[in-house]
Amino acid sequence: MMQAKVFQGIMIPFLGTALGAACVLFMKNRLNDLLRRALTGFAAGVMVAASIWSLLIPAMEQSQSMGQWAFVPAAVGFWIGILFLLFLDRMVPHLHMNSSKAEGPKSNLQKTTMLVLAVTLHNLPEGMAVGVVYAGWISGDTGITAMGALALSLGIAIQNFPEGAIISMPLRAEGVRKGKAFLYGTLSGAVEPIGALLTILASGLVLPLLPYLLSFAAGAMVYVVVEELIPEMSEGKHSNIGTVLFAVGFTVMMALDVALG
Repeated sequence: MMQAKVFQGIMIPFLGTALGAACVLFMKNRLNDLLRRALTGFAAGVMVAASIWSLLIPAMEQSQSMGQWAFVPAAVGFWIGILFLLFLDRMVPHLHMNSSKAEGPKSNLQKTTMLVLAVTLHNLPEGMAVGVVYAGWISGDTGITAMGALALSLGIAIQNFPEGAIISMPLRAEGVRKGKAFLYGTLSGAVEPIGALLTILASGLVLPLLPYLLSFAAGAMVYVVVEELIPEMSEGKHSNIGTVLFAVGFTVMMALDVALG
């Protein structure tokens, strides 16, 4: 029973990505700029709320025995997550949406490949976050509940839906066939269940470091929001749509975590 719940939990975010990527099969070739910015803002809001309620607060709760220094593991893990994503950003060639210049080392990779790599990079910490939370629940002595873990999975899945569309639709606009654009969009989320599963399998090593790993995932997710999603939701002609949807996404994830956690 527990194994089935864990499997379902780590696959829910991937399903969100796949459903979002499937939009390319039914919608026009190009994603409206205003809609894209709204979806990006929503995803950013969900990620920030998940970082706080599902990761940083539990990390500090796990460290309560440290008294007034309970914030230290959360702060240390948070910064390791930031630096880890900064390292990957420098070491992996990738291309952000609506950018003509690739980041990372010089590479002969195709544009579509680097677009997928960009999304894959920021899906990695999400998968790790889900894996860490489920590893905590499996152990039974961390205070993490099944519903709390499910809340994080659902929140990540909700924000993965627009991300799946945001990767597959522009690929179609670049001339990639619908089926291939859907495949690329779906595969960009495959790293999440893989990362989650590997984290769970290493639970014996994970649990003693749980506060650090929870906050590590939070730091990595916040890096993605600030470095990528916020600039994308704010580019072009001025509009408040991204900011408003950021608040909506934040509220949805906060409500999910508190109601289910």
